[in-house]
Amino acid sequence: MFKIHFKLILISSVYWAAYAQASEDISISAVNLHTRVLAASCAACHGTLGRAVTGSSLERNAVLAGRDPEDFTKKMFGFKDGSRRGTVMHHHAKGLTEAEIKQLALFFSQQKSAEIDPLNPQTLNTHHE
Repeated sequence: MFKIHFKLILISSVYWAAYAQASEDISISAVNLHTRVLAASCAACHGTLGRAVTGSSLERNAVLAGRDPEDFTKKMFGFKDGSRRGTVMHHHAKGLTEAEIKQLALFFSQQKSAEIDPLNPQTLNTHHE
């Protein structure tokens, strides 16, 4: 009887340790996935992975890739509380929690910033033959 009881305790302790590790891995992956989904919604204006490429450096939207996380967080909280003006950013920021803003700050800080020249507009030939 003692041997069976001991085996059950051993199996239970191994099982619960593995279960706890698996739960931790799942929650970390869920946070990363959620952050990547949020970051993808930024791509329409800020480019894939935060590498904005449209317009001149004065006209283009902010490059988020490689940005200091504290700077990103400060600006996003400014959009969120209305102390920083923007065209649509205050709407986006108000929909994010404090934790999500911090996760996005970390995500974009880890992306490699790339200096990319803006695309030159093309002139189309109006006389098609």
